[in-house]
Amino acid sequence: MERLEKTFARLAETGETALVAYLTGGYPSLAETGPLIEAVCAAGADIIELGVPFSDPLGDGPVIQSTTQAALERGVTTAAVLDIVAGARENGVDVPIMLMGYCNPFLRYGLEQLYADAAAAGADGFIVPDLPAHEADEWLAAAETHDLGQVFFSAPGSSPERLQRTAERSRGFLYSLAANGVTGVRDELDPGIDDYLDRVRAAAGTLPVCVGFGISRPEHVAALRGRATGVIVGSALLRAIGDADTPARRILAASELVGELKAACR
Repeated sequence: MERLEKTFARLAETGETALVAYLTGGYPSLAETGPLIEAVCAAGADIIELGVPFSDPLGDGPVIQSTTQAALERGVTTAAVLDIVAGARENGVDVPIMLMGYCNPFLRYGLEQLYADAAAAGADGFIVPDLPAHEADEWLAAAETHDLGQVFFSAPGSSPERLQRTAERSRGFLYSLAANGVTGVRDELDPGIDDYLDRVRAAAGTLPVCVGFGISRPEHVAALRGRATGVIVGSALLRAIGDADTPARRILAASELVGELKAACR
């Protein structure tokens, strides 16, 4: 938790919005994931959300689904993603790395062992889209034991009571969906997002609030300055990587997009 807390505190001092960059572990390959992490951090990403491939990613749209499927076809496992984290730490990456994945593979791994191995590898916490906060006692116990974050989700349709419970149980930050549905690139932010974020911040109190699902352009990021602690960008970044045809060009495409997005955070 210390890396997360220090990151949000540092950005609060400078008035910057945190930029959370989502990458799929093992995409485009295991060998390229580490250099991509290093490149987007150098370009300005404040936090990495690293996806653990799963065959049925219900919360993800077509771009992330396709990268996940590509990683699975290459045999990428939860253990392999933990190795990516450990390699990033060995190569000097010091930004928080949150592991995003679904209940099934994590439960098969074994929660206590998973959280112990994640902490040992240098991960900073977990984001689990299909884990309701009110059913997460065992997960939270493991997170507390190993001093890891445990991030839960709020949605525009969440009741005030659900928002409050979710915020109270979140460790590290609250992940607020910018729109109902799945991840993906969108042209415009939902016109009701300001009112929604007012409700989220009231429930969250001092807990950082990061907004994702559809955040893809600098103007989206700029519109959320002062409204959210952080923004999460995934599909747009993966699409930029996928559109490039060599490792060097993928590094360049990812770096350029992250640089543009980070500039809008300041």
